[in-house]
Amino acid sequence: MTNAINSSTMSARNNSSALDGLARYAHWAPRIALASVFLYHGLTKFPNLSGMAGAMGLSVTVLTLVALAEAAGGALILIGAFTKDIVTRIGGLLIIPPMLGAIGMVHWGRWSFTPAEGFPMGGMEFQVTLLLLAVYFILRGNKV
Repeated sequence: MTNAINSSTMSARNNSSALDGLARYAHWAPRIALASVFLYHGLTKFPNLSGMAGAMGLSVTVLTLVALAEAAGGALILIGAFTKDIVTRIGGLLIIPPMLGAIGMVHWGRWSFTPAEGFPMGGMEFQVTLLLLAVYFILRGNKV
């Protein structure tokens, strides 16, 4: 029985060691997730700024700034992995205003992301998650 326990413990330690070796790459999962969402949402606004601004009740100028912040924030989160810590932090900082705006203007009052009466775009669950990922990159930068 003792040999089985020792063998199981050794196996767990070996698996842990293998995972520990990969830990320095773990930042890529949240980095790619956050960057891809904001690059997509920012860049897809540009082809129809005036139509989208009207539908959202924003001026074209404000929506242009939102699209720039989203696209630049996403790009800087990615670029920051290869450059200076401050680049990642600025990327996270650029994402905060659009997320606060989305939560406050569209999603506030409902937690679940599932669309419902009065919340055709769903609640704020996803937006809060993205907001907190941006805060993580502001606070953590490139530190692994």
